[in-house]
Amino acid sequence: MSSAPEVSAVRRREVVDALRRGTVPHSGLDLFAVGLDRFTGALDEDVATVARGGAAFHAIRGEYGSGKTFFARWLAERAKRAGLATAEVQISETETPLHRLETVYRRLTERLSTATHQPSALRAIVDSWFYTLEEEVLDNGDVDEEDETALGEAVDALMERRLAEVARTTPAFAAALRGYRRAVTVGDAVTAEALIAWLGGQKSVAASARRAAGVRGDLDHFAALGFLQGLLTVLRDCGHPGLLVVLDEIETLQRVRGDVREKGLNALRQLLDEIDAGRFPGLFLVITGTPAFFDGQQGVQRLPPLAQRLATDFTTDPRFDSPRAVQLRLAGFDQERLGELGRRVRDLYAGAARNPERIGQRVDDSYLMKLATAVTGGLGGKVGVAPRVFLRKLVADVLDRVDEFDDFDPRKHYALTISDGELNQVERNAAVGARADDIDLEMP
Repeated sequence: MSSAPEVSAVRRREVVDALRRGTVPHSGLDLFAVGLDRFTGALDEDVATVARGGAAFHAIRGEYGSGKTFFARWLAERAKRAGLATAEVQISETETPLHRLETVYRRLTERLSTATHQPSALRAIVDSWFYTLEEEVLDNGDVDEEDETALGEAVDALMERRLAEVARTTPAFAAALRGYRRAVTVGDAVTAEALIAWLGGQKSVAASARRAAGVRGDLDHFAALGFLQGLLTVLRDCGHPGLLVVLDEIETLQRVRGDVREKGLNALRQLLDEIDAGRFPGLFLVITGTPAFFDGQQGVQRLPPLAQRLATDFTTDPRFDSPRAVQLRLAGFDQERLGELGRRVRDLYAGAARNPERIGQRVDDSYLMKLATAVTGGLGGKVGVAPRVFLRKLVADVLDRVDEFDDFDPRKHYALTISDGELNQVERNAAVGARADDIDLEMP
């Protein structure tokens, strides 16, 4: 058994607990990322470009179960280490339709996080911004720290200069920030909280709070891009040089009405055009979707201008895919990668286990391959959809028992079972024809 990388007990626990539940961890993904090394150089260059005030975009392409969400969260961890803020938005037909950019923006602010603040980090970021402006004013030496009136006026003036470009197109964003600062200064916590909600695109904000800031109504589709521009300005000034936004499961556009699909695709085209035009310095946009979405007539191909922007040649061997391409193809898992994934998770688990030696002896590499083969067989032989179930079985059914019970031997005492209730829809579809709803799967 190889030695696990040095990692804190808290980080290790978070990863193992998530795998035990069958979910993708929100952190620590680099500890068991398999097959992503070929992307790291190019993506780190993109992150560096964004941090310098540029912008970047990629479309992550892969079948269900190929690891698109894992890839996006792995990339988010790398972005946070470079100081960027991140937000992962799940596109859906009803909750977050792509054609309603005001809803996308609202979900973005709800999921906004940094290396030090969990979602939603919006208020912490705005407070940090005002603190940074105040420190900059004081550093200039033109204002006495004890003169609160003069200090407030100087901070307001600096804020106006920083938001000048945003205010030209979206004056409401700057007005809400002014109102928030005034509310905080006079101790009006209710108004301050309401204006932060309004800045985050939330609906049903008290009219009294909006009147106090001189803003009207709710955020609409056209103002959403202006608010995003303002958010990027605030982030940059308070030490976060950029923002990674992941629009996950964008293929849901294929399931909506034709007119709604057209609006969604056009919204994506508009967003890409604005990025190319330089409107969003510091934005790294990533979308994820299936090959059918990018290639089929119910997806990107329905809007030729968008199809042209996303066009990528995938006729060559996947080994030669460029990591700098607009679309990045995820090949998914094979048995070898699944075995490597199992080894990394086993070693990570053993690093905090009560009986690491026993784990190394009873869950050796050959057993991991047998378990991987058995799980894959239970899912119709489709390796690409097996990782989640494999890792859950490995942690919850095998590693936990080996660590807890000194006489437990998985080769003798564990018979793999996969029941219908523990599978998601994609895994359930893969298992059709391979088994009944609940059968024992013999280990090879």
